[in-house]
Amino acid sequence: MLTSFRGLMAVSLAAAGLSIATPAMAQSEDDSGFSVSANAALTTDYRFRGVSLSGGDPAVQGGFDVAHDSGFYIGTWASSIDGGPSFGELEFDIYAGWSGNLTDAVSVDIGVLYYIYPTEELGLDTDYIEPYASISTSFGPAEATFGVAYAPEQDSLGGDDNLYLYTDLGVGIPDTPFTLTGHLGYTDGALAPPLLAGTADDTGLDWSIGASVAQGNFEVGVAYIGVEGPSIDGFTDDAIVGTIAASF
Repeated sequence: MLTSFRGLMAVSLAAAGLSIATPAMAQSEDDSGFSVSANAALTTDYRFRGVSLSGGDPAVQGGFDVAHDSGFYIGTWASSIDGGPSFGELEFDIYAGWSGNLTDAVSVDIGVLYYIYPTEELGLDTDYIEPYASISTSFGPAEATFGVAYAPEQDSLGGDDNLYLYTDLGVGIPDTPFTLTGHLGYTDGALAPPLLAGTADDTGLDWSIGASVAQGNFEVGVAYIGVEGPSIDGFTDDAIVGTIAASF
């Protein structure tokens, strides 16, 4: 799933992003109704809501989930980052929630995400919590997701809050393993891309367009990612990002 938009701006293949953007995962299930899934990925740049959290360099990512037939789930996800002395070299996320179908074509996902940066080099409060919700609908080979994530006022956000609204679109090309994707996000608050880039504007947009191909448990994708605000090399500049992911 995430981010990091997170703190520093704390965002997955993710999206690449929440949606929580973890790739599709293989599952093993027993008679108890529980299933376990895992994923691993290598990306050329960890972009969270358009902003690089890996300094424009490659990142290693992965996580696992435990889900129940009732729709409840809990999971973890982690990524290498370039967060300096404040955020360190690792982002570790824990999340839990419920997802299910309202109709054959409409599903919902509601949960809460906790972003952890295990470094105390400067003694700063960098961890924060962010509830989220989304609704998805499918029509033919296309799927659309509309979501919101809201981080309430917290010390790690400078005593401010943050609202993120987004929509994701995906269209599978019939009779092929290829999928085309698009993403548009809007941030209002402490994690706004322009604000993180040093301006006084606490709102901003991020976007991406991409394509992926899946074969068995593996998926390869490429996306062009952009973000509103000053272009800072390796941080907020537009970038073409490639990702190789595997599910287990």
